[in-house]
Amino acid sequence: MEETLFGGTRLNGQSPLKVPGLPVVSVITVVYNSLSLIEKTLCNVIAQTYPNIEYIVVDGGSTDGTNEIIRLYETQISYWISEPDRGIYDAMNKGLAAATGDFVWFMNAGDLIYTADTLEKVMTGDESSGNDGYGLIYYGDTMIVDSSYHEIGLRRLRPPEVLTWQSFKKGMLVCHQAIIVNRTIATPYDPRYGHSADFDWVIKALKKAQGPRLKAQVGNKEKVSGMKGIVNTHRVLCAFLDGGHSKKNIGISLRERFHSMVSHYGLIPTVVRHVPIAVRFGWYYLKNKRF
Repeated sequence: MEETLFGGTRLNGQSPLKVPGLPVVSVITVVYNSLSLIEKTLCNVIAQTYPNIEYIVVDGGSTDGTNEIIRLYETQISYWISEPDRGIYDAMNKGLAAATGDFVWFMNAGDLIYTADTLEKVMTGDESSGNDGYGLIYYGDTMIVDSSYHEIGLRRLRPPEVLTWQSFKKGMLVCHQAIIVNRTIATPYDPRYGHSADFDWVIKALKKAQGPRLKAQVGNKEKVSGMKGIVNTHRVLCAFLDGGHSKKNIGISLRERFHSMVSHYGLIPTVVRHVPIAVRFGWYYLKNKRF
């Protein structure tokens, strides 16, 4: 039987709330046998200037030394656990279950928050709060980087000025790592989707964020956030390592996304929408030799 390992500052009673009045953001990293990538992501999150971060790391029982790297930084990690899981989205569900912050943000091994002050700017900028309280979702753009972390360019699908749950009829316009979601509307990932559960998860969150007078918990206060549910940060939020999980399993991933779109939008609208999606995909690939 595999051993379960865990640690972090939470076990010593240390709270992630450093500055009262600002929301706590649970940044969640899932990892499995990624010794060459995990340290860069750990250091990137730890270096964020935003004070109220609850950092959670979920490892799938790595055997390549990843655990040892996590242990090196455990005094700066709120909670980490290492044990076998049933795949990436099972690990993400463990991260969600462990999170106690007001918001959740997934930043997997190899991916980076774009700059050291990105989260601070999102949570303390002019667009973050106001008379109607904090938003329920914050979203932005994604920079694609290669294995040496040189910038390739912005993601092919760009975030729209106004994002709704209907926007994903055009495809996944916002990268999973470029969306920060209030924990009260973050449902578990659907285990039916082994390669694209993030697509379904984001649509569900967007639906809830557009609900009338939906109440969201921020800090110790319950705020009604109906008019300010989904906020465009107009920022690049993350650096996404090219060739991620979905891209490596592109065939299965696309089939799962099609199934998810049918469940949310219906069969005929989904089929009709896939015509321009296919055209844009093909043209972009011919022009840029990447997708």
